[in-house]
Amino acid sequence: QVQLVESGGGLVQPGGSLRLSCAASGITLSLYRMSWYRQAPGKERELVARITNTVVITNYADSVKGRFTISRDNAKNTVFLQMNSLKPDDTAVYYCKADQVRGTRLYWGQGTQVTVSS
Repeated sequence: QVQLVESGGGLVQPGGSLRLSCAASGITLSLYRMSWYRQAPGKERELVARITNTVVITNYADSVKGRFTISRDNAKNTVFLQMNSLKPDDTAVYYCKADQVRGTRLYWGQGTQVTVSS
């Protein structure tokens, strides 16, 4: 059974930092492109950051460039999202997604809530 389990969310003040983790089981993470998405209340889910499976190429939404960093540890089957200089607009449920590089399988985690508020 494939599972993606996000953790690390919570309540943080503006300007603060959080580090999200996405631990995968049931798949070999090095075979998947990994992404973080977020969905705020009343808004569509949007791509935040993406990282390729072995060659470390990353992409970011304009709204988080310079503040967020995506990384992965294939040996630990885990992907991270370091979020710095957080703003109230970053408040959302954050999801990780795994896309199979040579195939069509994709998996979503259950999400973790991030709330940025004073």
